[in-house]
Amino acid sequence: MLVSEFDFTLPEELIAQEAGERGTARMLVVDRARGRLEDRRFGDLPSYLRPGDCLALNNTRVFPARLLGYREGFTGQVEVLMIRAISDSTWLCLVHPGRKIRTGERLVFGERLRAGVLGRNEFGQRTIRFECEGDLWTEIERVGHVPLPPYIERGDTAADRERYQTVFAAHRGSVAAPTAGLHFTPEILDECRLAGADVAYLTLHVGLGTFAPLRVERIEDVKLHEEHFELNGEDAARLANAQRRIAVGTTAVRTLETVMRRHVLAGETDLFISPGFEFKAVDAMLTNFHLPKSSLFVLVCALAGRELMLHAYQHAIEAKYRFYSYGDCMLIY
Repeated sequence: MLVSEFDFTLPEELIAQEAGERGTARMLVVDRARGRLEDRRFGDLPSYLRPGDCLALNNTRVFPARLLGYREGFTGQVEVLMIRAISDSTWLCLVHPGRKIRTGERLVFGERLRAGVLGRNEFGQRTIRFECEGDLWTEIERVGHVPLPPYIERGDTAADRERYQTVFAAHRGSVAAPTAGLHFTPEILDECRLAGADVAYLTLHVGLGTFAPLRVERIEDVKLHEEHFELNGEDAARLANAQRRIAVGTTAVRTLETVMRRHVLAGETDLFISPGFEFKAVDAMLTNFHLPKSSLFVLVCALAGRELMLHAYQHAIEAKYRFYSYGDCMLIY
């Protein structure tokens, strides 16, 4: 299959630039068996749940991974996006401008936070060691910016620190939010439990593997970067005993399918899910609307079928759903 087969045209005005109030998004419900679409609200989610269901939620926490500074000896601004920890102080990062930042250079992000460029990697990435007067994480929280995706064409605000985070976020490590989880409020989670559904938590720290563009022509040639995942024994038991497992977000799907295949509760995953994939752990999913020709859109096509998903996305476009991270959502069952 070709990556181009997972393309669609999205009007720019449908890309959500601001987050709405939690719990109020629209929700397109996709019945796979009947090929039927239904326009609902996210607050209706509990009515689609029943005893024996288990919601799998990614409780990773986004940190302010976008750092703005300058190259020592120069005045132009540089931007560093922390992607993946190599050690406590050394990170794989995306940098801009990529061509100008060379190995051996020094970067300054404030009076107490500096860094040295140790190595050059592919696609504009650098290995960077941070040096901090005081606690590194305290300083990153102080000077860092919320790593909003590039299609949100504005700077981050104080409100994004709270809104670009799920209400159940617990474990720091993501550079992008597990966006399907952004819709939940504590009250809606309680309503899901009242409907008879159990709730289980897992952790996948969202990194380059989730949001990197597909740079190959054939689906079979796609290779994702690894991302760290964890699932504790108690939550694993909840999921194992469930009659229907509903993954909240593509990160939850990839984690559950990795755990089922490897029979481990922690590790690294580069699992790429495409049409023809045999789902062993996931029965349904809640997800936001994704970019064309992305690994995320390919994943939902693997679960629901490419033709049905292209039809659903066309319906969402015509009905003016809001797309991407701060947009509306879709329940596929």
